Amino acid sequence: MRRGRLLLTLLLALALGYAVIAGLAFLNQDRLLFPAYLVVPTRTLPPGASPLSIDAPDGTRLEGLHIPPDGGDRSGTLVLAFAGNASNAQGVAELIHEIYPDRDVVAFFYRGYAPSGGLPGAQVLMDDAPLVYDLVAERLRPRRIVAVGISLGSGVASALAAARPLSGLILVTPFDSLSATARQLHPWLPVSLLLRHDMRSAEALRTMRTPVAIVAAGRDRLVRPERTEALRRAVPNLVHDATIESAGHNDIFLHPGFETAMREAMERIESAP
Repeated sequence: MRRGRLLLTLLLALALGYAVIAGLAFLNQDRLLFPAYLVVPTRTLPPGASPLSIDAPDGTRLEGLHIPPDGGDRSGTLVLAFAGNASNAQGVAELIHEIYPDRDVVAFFYRGYAPSGGLPGAQVLMDDAPLVYDLVAERLRPRRIVAVGISLGSGVASALAAARPLSGLILVTPFDSLSATARQLHPWLPVSLLLRHDMRSAEALRTMRTPVAIVAAGRDRLVRPERTEALRRAVPNLVHDATIESAGHNDIFLHPGFETAMREAMERIESAP
């Protein structure tokens, strides 16, 4: 009898502990998915860059920047960059400019990420992307707009492709859906019940003829290979597919093969029918 009570007590303690962990995951998911507090805002624009801003329909001010091509010699392509969830948008814009110095580059800070206002969330980030597209299309009038989405930004860029006529997509360490990625990372949690945010990139791109390039990391422990493979299978017009085998999710930008893969991706997109 005593052993049975001890076993019951142990099971109740384990159930309570599991419930507490699940509750904490539910309550803290915004901070985990959108850790704006980790991103240090920059105060000085890079040389030659100009600030951009737009007011969302709910009154939230979104801030961004435009880096023109070196020497002012435009190729006709504007690169619209969407950063990862723990990245500074300006840093991403400068990285993209280094890779494509003869193209216009625009990046906006997600809402909730200073100096933009508001609070972040998967749906509002995807809703804001067409506003940014419309602004740069009207103000800069490029011949082509190619979106580059990195990690979480790949979900934003994929959603944009379903809403606006992009000339191409370059997706870095991308996933098929945010929910599937979370389930694979945390199989012991009821993610489907807890997760309030989702980005369904495979679903958004499944019927699109937009040229898509994928640059993946061979040692990605955050976006597992299965998630990128599921996205590959869903893309009807995959014009370039590169995997940097020695790279991880967070250090892929440091590998020498990254710039080569990105330049090849842009060449394939710009030459696609």
